[in-house]
Amino acid sequence: MLYSIIIPVYNRPAETAELLESLSQQEGNIPFEVIIVEDGSTLPCREAVAKFAEKLPITYHVKPNTGRSDSRNVGMQLAKGDYFIFFDSDCILPPDYFVRLAGYLAAGYSDCFGGPDAAHPSFSDLQKAVSYAMTSFFTTGGIRGGKQAMEAFKPRTFNMGFSRAVYEQVGGFNNMLGEDIDLSIRIARAGFRVSLYREAFVYHKRRISFTRFYRQVRNFGTARINLALLHKGALKPVHALPALFLLGGAGIVAAAFFSLWALAVPACYAALLFTDALVKTKRIKTALWAVWASCIQLAGYGWGFLSAGVSKVIFRKGLESNEKLTRIYK
Repeated sequence: MLYSIIIPVYNRPAETAELLESLSQQEGNIPFEVIIVEDGSTLPCREAVAKFAEKLPITYHVKPNTGRSDSRNVGMQLAKGDYFIFFDSDCILPPDYFVRLAGYLAAGYSDCFGGPDAAHPSFSDLQKAVSYAMTSFFTTGGIRGGKQAMEAFKPRTFNMGFSRAVYEQVGGFNNMLGEDIDLSIRIARAGFRVSLYREAFVYHKRRISFTRFYRQVRNFGTARINLALLHKGALKPVHALPALFLLGGAGIVAAAFFSLWALAVPACYAALLFTDALVKTKRIKTALWAVWASCIQLAGYGWGFLSAGVSKVIFRKGLESNEKLTRIYK
């Protein structure tokens, strides 16, 4: 089986070089090709690609900036493999990634899979804190699916793969927020098996500032409303938990003007996050940052969810694109 690794890139030459380095160190002699789709970057990764051209079978395609979904679709059009694998350009693979993946597929083949992400020991305290916020059961990590999950697993494109047969029947990525969840839903509803391969993980650097992290998770909240409007039954009560966190936090702040005892609940939650993060990371500084990152994640997600819900559900603004997609994909 030939794997086609498809990586959209926008202004990340250093990160792309790290990803390519990790791909060049893969064990097991498992055949794969690498397709880099440069999405109109002003800081292209051409030099990084050239550095690994003799070590890896790389196709480097440059196109205007049309977004990550279109870039992945272009990559699939260029792919020669039997199975498409998607990584974000800020990921690093452990050297046995494809050995583990091949083992999973041999033991119980699945037409679509996803794997988790983790923090590499070399990551900064901030990167590890953001990684904790994104993967912890005590934040929205419990919504993302998998072990100890609150809903069925849906692969995300930082570590996701599916067969050519899926692509030929279901099609590619939709140009929307939450495009990977949208495609995961369509794949499952088409009758294909979707699996979580827990040991096929990647190291994911994610955002390097809290400001950028906030914007990212706010978009995640907005995406949940888009998905709910596009796919009947896609919205679950658990998806509203970050919004309840945000509203509850505002209520606690108001109540604190009358009694400081109102702060006991957030204090206990912060202590829980700190303790859990400290156990997992073994660093006090990382654990402290993890508390703040978790609050940003929940508040940002909650605000995106609430603002999109009010705008699109109550006032029915911006529904045209969703209705067009419904006609295309349902």
